[in-house]
Amino acid sequence: MSKATHSPDASEADSLLKLVTSRGAIEFDHEREGAWIEVIRKMDEVYSDLLRYEVDLEHKNAELEEAQAFVTNVIESVSDILIVCDAKGLVQQVNSAFQRTLGRGNDEIVGRKMADIIDAADTAKLASLLKPRATSDVVDGELRFSADGGSSDLFAINSSPRHDHRGRFIGVVLTGRPIGELRRAYEALHKAHHELQRAQRQLVEQEKMASLGRLVAGVAHELNNPISFVYGNIHALTRYRTAIMTYLDAIHGNTEAGDPAALRKSLRIDDILDDFGPLIEGTMEGAVRISEIVKNLRRLSFSKLGEVERVNIERLINTAVLWAVRTRHVRADVQIEVEPGLWISGNEGQLHQVIVNLVENAIDAMRNTEQPRLVVSAARRGNEILFRISDNGPGIHKDHISHIFEPFFTTKQVGEGTGLGLWISYGIVREHGGELSAVNESDGGATFSFALPAA
Repeated sequence: MSKATHSPDASEADSLLKLVTSRGAIEFDHEREGAWIEVIRKMDEVYSDLLRYEVDLEHKNAELEEAQAFVTNVIESVSDILIVCDAKGLVQQVNSAFQRTLGRGNDEIVGRKMADIIDAADTAKLASLLKPRATSDVVDGELRFSADGGSSDLFAINSSPRHDHRGRFIGVVLTGRPIGELRRAYEALHKAHHELQRAQRQLVEQEKMASLGRLVAGVAHELNNPISFVYGNIHALTRYRTAIMTYLDAIHGNTEAGDPAALRKSLRIDDILDDFGPLIEGTMEGAVRISEIVKNLRRLSFSKLGEVERVNIERLINTAVLWAVRTRHVRADVQIEVEPGLWISGNEGQLHQVIVNLVENAIDAMRNTEQPRLVVSAARRGNEILFRISDNGPGIHKDHISHIFEPFFTTKQVGEGTGLGLWISYGIVREHGGELSAVNESDGGATFSFALPAA
């Protein structure tokens, strides 16, 4: 076998190439044979790497196409308009919603300046939307676009800046929605809110009227006794007046009455004179009682909203409990425990409403209690006055105790309550600097309590 030798001559190189490509065998020395084997191995590795890179590239290209299709689909599905501009204000991409707004195709919009596709009157507004700025600096504005057939509706525009991987400003993304839609949605929301407020005011007024009705009923019951007493005394005095006039006419000779002593006895003049004192005193007492009730009613009914005055706690509780108990069908053992000399600053009419509401709720809760007992107390606790209204009813259900101060929440039957009494009471106590709370007692029943700053 012939042995190949190295030569730099070109003709010899051609001869070598022919020998390599020929069918005959070529023999190399050991050193050159190892070099050729290494070259072939490296070529195999490079070829394998190229194949692997090509497969990876195909996978990445497929993922990129899928991601691009997904982004395009999302952009086209968005109902808001979307415009992508470069740093010079040239349109690079738009979605279908914007094409429909302008009535033009994508080719007619892309590549044009933003200034050319907006209404001429809004040109001055465009600079602030396209200006370079930081990533977090989002600008809002309003624009009309130059559409086929005239200007478009007014759009609320949101401009977000774009930056490349080096942080350089490369343009903005504009998104927008017709303000007409936003305005209609806002008006619908405003109308619904207004209707809700109106319904709430009506219910609050109904609750106030119901409270006023209970108050009037209590006043009527309270006035009935002294008025009846005064009426009975006046009727007795009228009869006594007739007897005395008859006796006086006989004494002064206007009639032939006979023996004055006998007439005095028959007309019971002495008994009448003895009865004059108690009758007059009772009538005066009834009149004073009526006057006090009217004063209390005026104090509760005509207090200005937010008017602050010194309130006598003992008088407040006695009046409120008396009027609340008068209107209820349950006769309970009512115990009032008030320390003397307690005063607070507040609106007496509103605080009266709180006590009445709590007492009425407690009495209603004891409808099925065999021996209902109500305890209303007030005592000083540091710089505060602690009010407590306790009953021995069934207590508050554990599922209800966290909701009882919510508006419109009630456990009463339909027509018996609006669910606003405790909510209104809670608000009044909060306005006076306290916190109304409710707990179930370990031995049964419930207690509502609140503390207000002492005057």
